[in-house]
Amino acid sequence: MGMEYFQEWNSTKRQTSSTTTTTTMTTQAAKLYGKDLSVYDDLDVDTLLSQLSPEEISLLAKEVDPDDNLLPPSQRCSYECEKEPTGPLDRKKLIEHINKQALETPDRPEAKPFVAGVIRGKKWEPPEQSEKEREADEQIAIDMGDEYEHALNDATQEEIIDLAAILGFHSMMNQDQYHASLLNKGQPIGLGWDGVTKATQPKAYPAEPPNLTDIDKTIRQVQEDDHTLTDLNWNNIKNISDEKFESLFEALPENTHLEVLNLTNVGLTDRVALKLAEALERNQTLRVLNMETNFVSPPVIVKIVKALLKSRTIEELRAANQRSQVLGNKIEMEITQLVEANPSLLRLGLHLEYNDARHRVASHLQRNIDRRRREIQEVRCAATIRLPRASLKQNIEVPESISSLSPSPSPQPLTPEPPMSETPEPVAPLSSDPSYPADETPSEPI
Repeated sequence: MGMEYFQEWNSTKRQTSSTTTTTTMTTQAAKLYGKDLSVYDDLDVDTLLSQLSPEEISLLAKEVDPDDNLLPPSQRCSYECEKEPTGPLDRKKLIEHINKQALETPDRPEAKPFVAGVIRGKKWEPPEQSEKEREADEQIAIDMGDEYEHALNDATQEEIIDLAAILGFHSMMNQDQYHASLLNKGQPIGLGWDGVTKATQPKAYPAEPPNLTDIDKTIRQVQEDDHTLTDLNWNNIKNISDEKFESLFEALPENTHLEVLNLTNVGLTDRVALKLAEALERNQTLRVLNMETNFVSPPVIVKIVKALLKSRTIEELRAANQRSQVLGNKIEMEITQLVEANPSLLRLGLHLEYNDARHRVASHLQRNIDRRRREIQEVRCAATIRLPRASLKQNIEVPESISSLSPSPSPQPLTPEPPMSETPEPVAPLSSDPSYPADETPSEPI
């Protein structure tokens, strides 16, 4: 009987081991009192609470804290005072009663009363060092050699100060000693090691003189297109009315001589800046516009940059330090796209926070500068070749209008070989690489 049972159990074990079973791990659901929480979904809580006695409800209230800010504190906390109120709440009397109780309550008696100069309790003493630690501290010493020790012992105070400046020990000397050591001017008289941590007196610089430009006179000159007014500077002039700004901007489209306009710290607002943007679209002579430190919002700055695409005469625009220090990613990307579409802008004074916008703007401005430089060089080469042979020995004078366009020092004029025939040969482009067009050459970003 036992042998038959063992054989049956062995055959069953082989069949179980030969089959492959797969099991799935499931997360055990939360339970309350041995039951799943889904069982309590259909229960009516109000019906259950109505069946409880007042004692059971009070016990339940002590264990449950309703997370409801709209309930008063008396209903959220377990307040067990059953006394009747003696009267209405008087906050002043309550505070006086609390202070009176605090003063009348005696302090806890001290185990040892305080006596001046007497230590209460155990005084902390540092642990004694072992012999190995003392020997290690004694062995730590700088052996500079006899030569260096002799040099330091015989060194004067000025030489030691110079050595401290070379080694960068700024906290060991004052500013005069440090700068005198770097410039090799000798030590200041009466300032030795006693002068350490004494600050140098700041230098008083005179305030900048006020801007005495006559606003009404310059507006009339712009309206009359005066050829003597090429640079208008209204910087730091306070209390300029919007009507005068509007009069100036309305006269800009008809003016053909003004090239530089400075409007720094003049209280320029969005309403007046929009008039300036309209004037820039029709003006054909303005090259430099400086409107830093005003109250222009980022969307209006975008409109001013967009207005430069129509005239394409502005070479330098400065509009930093406005009402909003941070332009934002959307505004910076719009300005970057407008700058990349402008072939005449050479300099842009704006604080761009994102690296992508800064890199793209700097690369495009560098390409514009390189293109302008090539155009100037081609004009000079063409002017040099067209001159007669006798005039090649003389100095070639470049017109002022051409030289003012150059963003860098002008190179030496080219002197080609005398032509074989009377007809001059055409000038080859400066870029010999056929992979780049004539007006686009690779350049490194700023």
